[in-house]
Amino acid sequence: MAGLQEYKCPACGGAIVFDSNTQKMKCPYCDTEFEIKTLKAFDEELKKELPDNMSWKTSPGEEWAEEEIEGMTVYGCKSCGGEIVVDETTAATACPFCDNPVVIMGRFKGTLRPNYIIPFKLDKKTAKEGLYNHLRGKKLLPKVFKDKNHIDKIKGIYVPFWLFDAEANANIRYKASKVSYYSDSKYNYTKTRYYSILRSGTVKFEKIPVDGSTKIDDDLMESIEPYDFKEAVDFQTAYLAGYLADKYNVDEKKSINRANERIRKSVKEEFRWTVKGYSTVVEQNINIQLKNGEAKYALYPVWLLNTTWNGNKYIFAMNGQTGKFVGDLPLDRGAYWKYFSIFNVIGAAIIFGLVKLII
Repeated sequence: MAGLQEYKCPACGGAIVFDSNTQKMKCPYCDTEFEIKTLKAFDEELKKELPDNMSWKTSPGEEWAEEEIEGMTVYGCKSCGGEIVVDETTAATACPFCDNPVVIMGRFKGTLRPNYIIPFKLDKKTAKEGLYNHLRGKKLLPKVFKDKNHIDKIKGIYVPFWLFDAEANANIRYKASKVSYYSDSKYNYTKTRYYSILRSGTVKFEKIPVDGSTKIDDDLMESIEPYDFKEAVDFQTAYLAGYLADKYNVDEKKSINRANERIRKSVKEEFRWTVKGYSTVVEQNINIQLKNGEAKYALYPVWLLNTTWNGNKYIFAMNGQTGKFVGDLPLDRGAYWKYFSIFNVIGAAIIFGLVKLII
């Protein structure tokens, strides 16, 4: 059974977290900083530790139904003793009572251990500023989205991704046409020539990201791309301290279809740009053969904001490395009709003025 791991400051005993600004572990209480490399040996020792086995007999009462507890686990916080309830995919979180960051050991062992991680480069303050910029100037936005009190719901989370490498040998056949026009003294003519166009080539793909969690919409995660993989490092649990983290619940085999969709779309776009000078171009056949395909497991940093308005849930996301911010916004219908009426009045006044001027 997995246990909880908290990184304690040797100086004051406080829970230390990963600081995105200094790229080091830092104690928020005494400001002592630690290099990530110094914690690597500590990680190795932690793997040798056995979890507690503290069984209790339950008092009389009804047992939980299987469907109620399936996939859920309860841990005890080592700092305050409070209970932490997590689902089967949660790998890092914070105690709801003392807010100390904890890493759930065992969730990343074996085949579940990521190959890489891109550490958070931007902090919560930057994420808040990103939200302000996203909301700025949108007059038809409901007031609830302009209320800064809702920004406290922003959380930093490491999202699991499968990264696909492959070479795509592609063959695409197009049907194209060229249309020309001419005339004589009696008639106008249209001349159409038809062509069969073949394109072949190889496109190399590296680190195609596919969201490995069903908790977050794939389109939302793809909207905050790209990530700069040059800043990725070998996975260490120390980077998780102070953030939430999930392990994947969609494995690499189930992610292949999404990767293939992205490869096919990119190949079609790249090849289509090579077919120029025609009036019409229609794709008739495409064949892609992949070779040297390989998938790696990585964690990417994301800032998330969840909020509800009028019974609908809205999710905003910011790339924790680059700061790219995306998210759909609701429409305040009252404000919409207010501005619509104003513009109608202005338009009517302009038209009336023009009519009067013409008369």
